[in-house]
Amino acid sequence: MTKDVLITVSGLQFETEEDEAVEVICRGEYFFRNGKHFLVYNEPTSEDENSKCIIKISEQSVEVSKKGAINVHMLFEKDISNMTYYTTLVGDILIEITTHEIIWEENPDRMSLRLTYALDMNYQHISECELTIQIDSIKGANVKGA
Repeated sequence: MTKDVLITVSGLQFETEEDEAVEVICRGEYFFRNGKHFLVYNEPTSEDENSKCIIKISEQSVEVSKKGAINVHMLFEKDISNMTYYTTLVGDILIEITTHEIIWEENPDRMSLRLTYALDMNYQHISECELTIQIDSIKGANVKGA
């Protein structure tokens, strides 16, 4: 896998009335250190704002951290519920994530992660969710120092 990658983040919330899909595609950096995969990229959150995202993937868990217009540190562990605050420009939201499934696939030029989880906000169940992250090598750059 190259250091320079194209990251596609696709999210789907299965709600009672209508499913809601979101997709972000951006360039980022990939590193492999101490048995963990790292992705670093800037995610647009509004017309003028970005959040720096760091995703850390290990065999047992996935951590997603965002800093900027949105601030959050989410931990996904299979069959475990984790709570955190999702901080936006208009205030904090208490969220709880109960992870059902973590699927990691790795190939030389493409990796993918699939998470399924339940999302609660302020102690109320909001939806069942699916998050898919696809990482593709951008040709011409190799990972150094990994």
